[in-house]
Amino acid sequence: MADEQEKAELYALDISGVEWLSAPGSESEERVEIAYLPGGAVAMRSSADPDTVLRYTEGEWRAFVLGARDGEFDIH
Repeated sequence: MADEQEKAELYALDISGVEWLSAPGSESEERVEIAYLPGGAVAMRSSADPDTVLRYTEGEWRAFVLGARDGEFDIH
């Protein structure tokens, strides 16, 4: 897990000019958007609430993606 200093630096980044991406074909009003940040970090937000942005270190994002691929977040 990321240490506190790494997270503080990540949240201190100015991300006002990042390019927000969403899944192809997700043209609905509510969708998840991500932006790639320096050092492999990722920012994520909901298009319905674009002012609330979560930021993940490279390690956190990798763990999430691998977990999603492995079905850890599948709805049962």
